[in-house]
Amino acid sequence: MRIIVTVIEKITSVAHIDIPDGLSESAIKQHIVDRYNSGEMLTDMNIFQVDFESISAKIVKQTPENL
Repeated sequence: MRIIVTVIEKITSVAHIDIPDGLSESAIKQHIVDRYNSGEMLTDMNIFQVDFESISAKIVKQTPENL
């Protein structure tokens, strides 16, 4: 029997980063978004918590093509 199992988890990551002093709240948000979108923050990200959301399974009918 072949089964497809799907697990959904919510992952919370934390990064401690340095940003320039004197930025407005809007500029801080933009700086963080820009670093995240560019991939720069990926090396700073540490998994903080993983929360299980759901699990499901689907039985796949076996045919000669998918054996």
